[in-house]
Amino acid sequence: MGWQAAVREGLLEAGVGPDRGWTNEHLEGTKTGSSIFDENGIRHSAADLLEYADESQITVYLHAVVHQILFRTSFPGQIPVAYGVAFRDSKGNEHTSFLNGGLKNEIILSAGALGSPQLLMLSGIGPSDQLKAQGINVILDQPMVGQGMSDNPMNGVLIPTATPVETALVQVVGITEFGSYIETGSGLYVAPNAALANSLRGSFGDGLFKDMKFEAGIILEKVKGPFSKGHLELKSRDPNENPIVTFNYFKDPRDLERCVKGMEVIKTLVESGALSSFQYPFTSFESLMDFVATTPFNMRPRLFMTSPAHHSMEQYCIDTVMTLWHYHGGCEVNKVVDQDYKVMGVDALRVIDGSTLSASPGTNPQATLMMLGR
Repeated sequence: MGWQAAVREGLLEAGVGPDRGWTNEHLEGTKTGSSIFDENGIRHSAADLLEYADESQITVYLHAVVHQILFRTSFPGQIPVAYGVAFRDSKGNEHTSFLNGGLKNEIILSAGALGSPQLLMLSGIGPSDQLKAQGINVILDQPMVGQGMSDNPMNGVLIPTATPVETALVQVVGITEFGSYIETGSGLYVAPNAALANSLRGSFGDGLFKDMKFEAGIILEKVKGPFSKGHLELKSRDPNENPIVTFNYFKDPRDLERCVKGMEVIKTLVESGALSSFQYPFTSFESLMDFVATTPFNMRPRLFMTSPAHHSMEQYCIDTVMTLWHYHGGCEVNKVVDQDYKVMGVDALRVIDGSTLSASPGTNPQATLMMLGR
């Protein structure tokens, strides 16, 4: 039995039922979902559609960065109309590109949950006080741009295995009744530095990981929603400089409660009979937690290992939280864009990406966003 199949059996053993078989529906229980990787491990992304594009109707610029959407108004009081973009090529040369005439032509902004609100602000659409502080001409005072930023907290454990495991991304998912998705990946890992290798040896034996390579499975949870919200602010007028983003992980206690319950399910899963043959002898769930808590996977302060008073599942969630790259918000529907994803208050501009979402759908938002793009 391979790792993915064993985790599937372990989830059912841990009570994450019923067995849903293969399905793309987000139903409570354990299931196998779809993938953009085929049976040969080749990825098929939305970029594959370029193969079928009409070359006379499309131009693709590689390594180009848009730094401003251009707007015009014909007379005072008129709604601003997007008519072009200013961008820099890979050598830093500046260019402009303009829409053709016609009422149906428009600009579609698809820079992601971090890039789209940033570019709207750089173009003059956003909280006026923030734009003025950066010396940006205010096209539209829109205080909701950059608000409602969320990132689904991810926590879990890395399990070095005593037997080889297949290289696989998430295939099996357990959807709990309380709002956590339990997922797994597996393969060959390489310790990025001596500190991590030493941590592995300290947790699992001096004779292991001599070449800094090890087989492992990772079991993680994604907190649904989440309830916690944050915001995004400009750091500068440079589009290449990341904005300042605050996600406020676990600020809402309901998210922390879900994380704790999810980690308890993971503990039961790790201790299940289905996974027993993969693990090194005498490996406890507590040792796996200690390993993750002492490994610099993120830059957060670590209180989990400082004293018994902090040695709790709640503190483990807070200390070891990581991104699952499912961040969303900043241009939410009915706040920044309308039901057709048109930016409210201006014409000829839409936003089509995760910034329009108020919650990340399902175990992975990719399929939803690809359908939205279509």
